Amino acid sequence: MASTTFDNLCRNGIVVADRRIVGCGDGALTAQIAASASKGQILGLDASQSFISTAQNTRTTPNCTFKLQDCTHIDEDTEAVDGSWDKVFSNAAMHWILRNPDTRVNFFHNIYRALKPGGTFVFEQGGAGNVAEVQSAAIAALTHSGLTLEQARDACPWYFPTVDWMSATLRRAGFEVETCELEYRPTKLTADTKDGSGGLEGWAKLFCAQYLEKVDEGKRAAVLKEICEILDAVVAREEDGTKYLGYVRLRAVARKK
Repeated sequence: MASTTFDNLCRNGIVVADRRIVGCGDGALTAQIAASASKGQILGLDASQSFISTAQNTRTTPNCTFKLQDCTHIDEDTEAVDGSWDKVFSNAAMHWILRNPDTRVNFFHNIYRALKPGGTFVFEQGGAGNVAEVQSAAIAALTHSGLTLEQARDACPWYFPTVDWMSATLRRAGFEVETCELEYRPTKLTADTKDGSGGLEGWAKLFCAQYLEKVDEGKRAAVLKEICEILDAVVAREEDGTKYLGYVRLRAVARKK
C-alpha cells in the first residue's frame, strides 16, 4: 500500500470521528489532526511528562486534550478503554511501547477494548529490519566498552515486529486485519552541525540514548563516537556524502469486529 493511501486512511472519517492518539509526543501531529476536525473529540496520550506539558501549554483546543499516560498500561485510564472511541491512531511510537515483552500483547487487547464495534486501529511503527545498521553499530560499541553481548542486545530500546507477528497478534486480540505490510524507506539525515545536534551524531544522541545509558557516564562520549564512526562507513553515499538510514516501516489498519 502506497504511503499516500495510508495517509488517506489515517485521515478518513476525521470530520465525524472521535479519535485517540497513542504516543502523541509534544502534540504537533495531534494538533494538525484536531485542526482538520469539524466535530468530535481527540485525546492525546503519552508517557513523557515534558511532552504532555508542552502539548497542554501550546496545543490544547476545545476539541483536543492531552493526558499523561503510560500506554503500556493504558487500561489504567478508564476514559481511554471505555469502548466509545471511533478510531485509535499511532505514528512512530509503538516500537517503544511494545519493547517490554511482558506488556506487549496486552497492549492490543486494551486498544480493542477502547474502540466501539466497527472502530479502527490505524498505526505505523518501525518494522522488522528497521535501522539494523544502527543496532549493529550500537551493540559493537557497547561490547567494546565492556558489556557482554547479551547485555548489549538487551539495551535495545525498540521492538520491530514482522508482518506475520503483528497480523497474528491483532487477530488474537479480536481485530479483523484489513492491511498489514512493511515498506523499506531509506531516510535522509539532516546535515551535520558543529554543535553535534544535527546529522548522524544528533540522531544517535537522541535515539540511542538508552544504549548510552548502559555504560558509565565517563564512557558515553567514546561509545557515541564509535557508533557514529561505524555508521558513517556504511550509510554515507560516496557521490555526495549524504547519509541515509535504513528505515523499515510497518503499517496496519485493523477493525474491531
